[in-house]
Amino acid sequence: MTQTRGKGAKIITLANQKGGVGKTTSTVNLATAVAMLGKKTLIVDSDPQGNASSGVGMAVSQKSKHLYHCYIDPDKTRGVIKPSASVGNLWILPTCIDLIGVEVELMGEKKRETFLDRVLSQIAEDYDYIFVDCPPSLGLLTLNALTAADSVIIPMQCEYFALEGLSQLVRTIKLVKNSYNPRLVIEGLLLTMYDRRNKLTYQVAKEVKKHFGNKVYHTVIPRNVRLSECPSHGKSVIEYDSSSAGALSYMNLGKEFLKNQEAEQTGGVHDE
Repeated sequence: MTQTRGKGAKIITLANQKGGVGKTTSTVNLATAVAMLGKKTLIVDSDPQGNASSGVGMAVSQKSKHLYHCYIDPDKTRGVIKPSASVGNLWILPTCIDLIGVEVELMGEKKRETFLDRVLSQIAEDYDYIFVDCPPSLGLLTLNALTAADSVIIPMQCEYFALEGLSQLVRTIKLVKNSYNPRLVIEGLLLTMYDRRNKLTYQVAKEVKKHFGNKVYHTVIPRNVRLSECPSHGKSVIEYDSSSAGALSYMNLGKEFLKNQEAEQTGGVHDE
């Protein structure tokens, strides 16, 4: 059973040091699905590329307040958060390229891995769930996101090299748990870019399920052109084309995610 901080939102970080695995796509669309299912949900864009921000129509200029300013002054975090213009129950803590300066500026600070935890502690009671999108690296921004989180969702592409990267990420999560954040657990592994015509997809999925069992979500995210198109429109795939395979998969994932939360809260476990 996941140990949360006991007050406010459950904080879930989506992390994978490998790029191009659908991490930001999964952050935006899972958060949107959970919001549409009635939960107060916040997306925290902790990737300096700012793709989660633009993916929900929240393009950030360098003159705007964003996550970088929250690192400097956590007490002002509520004033930086913006509501989604099109989805009820959904908010965004946006970012832009300036956030990359955090990794340099925090190097000499004590407890530099806890800054995001301080930021989110200011506003956690306002939400049911907070989803944090990380950069494709295991640097200081990702370390902060893991230290602030109650659990981690690992999106991974169904290919051989993803398995190699997964073992490194799991080691990092264990190190963070042992050194900085004893609450931290793996929430689930999400198989993305799933191609049922590809034999390798089945082999990778089988290997992941062999090692992680019921931590692997039953819902898989297929390759789907709508998932590639929707970010340029500043929308989740659920808004962009609700009948597409990508949208249906993320709505199913949202339902599975919430079902797992209910099971945890009642002392159950994820379905096998």
